[in-house]
Amino acid sequence: MVLMTADEYRKSLQMRGPLKVFFAGEQLTDPLSHPLVQSSINSIALTYALAHQAQYQEIMTATSSLTGNTINRFCHLHQSTKDLEKKVQMLRLLGQRCGTCFQRCVGMDALNAVYLTTYEIDQACKTGYHQRFIDYMKRVEAHDWVIDGCMTDPKGDRSKRPSEQKDPDVYVHVVERHDDGVTIRGAKAHQTGAVNSHEHLLMPTLAMRDAEKKFTICCAVPADAKGITYFYGRQASDLRRLDQSAEGDIDCGNPEYGGQECLVIFEDVFVPHERIFMDGESEFCGRLVESFAAYHRQSYGGCKVGVGDVLIGAAATIAEYNGVQNASHIRDKITEMIHLNETLYACGMACSSCGTVTGAGNYLVDILLANVCKQNVTRFPFEIARLLQDIAGGLFVTCPSAKELQDPETRRLIEKYLVGAEGINTVDRMKILRLIENLTLGRAAVGYLTESMHGAGSPQAQRIMIGRMANLEEKKNFAKSLAKIEEK
Repeated sequence: MVLMTADEYRKSLQMRGPLKVFFAGEQLTDPLSHPLVQSSINSIALTYALAHQAQYQEIMTATSSLTGNTINRFCHLHQSTKDLEKKVQMLRLLGQRCGTCFQRCVGMDALNAVYLTTYEIDQACKTGYHQRFIDYMKRVEAHDWVIDGCMTDPKGDRSKRPSEQKDPDVYVHVVERHDDGVTIRGAKAHQTGAVNSHEHLLMPTLAMRDAEKKFTICCAVPADAKGITYFYGRQASDLRRLDQSAEGDIDCGNPEYGGQECLVIFEDVFVPHERIFMDGESEFCGRLVESFAAYHRQSYGGCKVGVGDVLIGAAATIAEYNGVQNASHIRDKITEMIHLNETLYACGMACSSCGTVTGAGNYLVDILLANVCKQNVTRFPFEIARLLQDIAGGLFVTCPSAKELQDPETRRLIEKYLVGAEGINTVDRMKILRLIENLTLGRAAVGYLTESMHGAGSPQAQRIMIGRMANLEEKKNFAKSLAKIEEK
């Protein structure tokens, strides 16, 4: 099997061993059947479904550089700048189709970063990590796995290094060594789609020092490995999805699709040698973190743009439903939303088209432009969301519950007094208002707004990289040359 269908993906999750998942104070006996988990599974299932639709296969699939097989692009090692561009196009498409986080980007970015880094470690240290990772990649491609890229550690006291923490478990680290592998302990936070994944690919969260070799571990662990505990993250308005009453799903805003973030605890998890791709080579942590961050910052120029398209569509729809679509200030605000959204897309495509081949043979985005892309993502989606809320009016947060529609008398009153433009169905108006709430305040806002700020590193992380890579000395020389200033 190389290209799974959506149904085969769902069945593959059921074939895993039991997962220890906690949510809202209780352990879930059957996590996959929980409405919150099901909606997030629906989003990932879309990445499988679209790969089988003829009109999307060019951007949803790729030819493996390792086997020559047709594979899902989420399992692909980028072989050209065109591949990098198609990745951004794919992410925009998926954002448009589900209106939330589809959870598979982090793994794709981790695979490419680990691939190029293991090659460079082998070249310098004569290790065997790269071939080991190639063997692992072939399994990823063959099974069409969802990979949960794990980089962010809880970090504890941010003023202290990993080796200085009172409790070293706030960073994933090796606690015991065996003839056939290692035992690791720690946690990874904000893990997108963790419960929905087949594998976790763990990476160091920052550049490590020589004294921190036990924290310098990159490895792959099955999602159902012994010793893993999942804490399912709370999101705004998440319990609305538990309402199964008639028309109650209107209040979800996006009834079918959802995202997922987890705190994942690794308590003495055994990792065999063949699944270890870095172990103590601290001098290469910076390279791994930098390349992964660049790939993931590029990703935001696609996925956030796709969801942005949904916000723009919602703005145009509610303007029509309110009868103000021809007002000049409304048209101007929607134009501004489009301008900001396409600017993000332009950045994602620019860092892709300016990408270069690595020593390992896969392509890496232009790191400076990828950081510029993500820096814009920390700002523009918030303005797009603000404009959407402005256009929508206050009813998107004061709308009565959909349960009121179940009683004929209360429904009559709501349909009478919440009517919009002539000819517009009141319930349809309520649906788009709830979608706007979901996109800008509710569950989807986690993936669109909070993730835009903190995902792939904080805004300051990008500013540090931009300042580091801008080559100010060269720019000074341009200015001095034109001013005829001679160096003394």
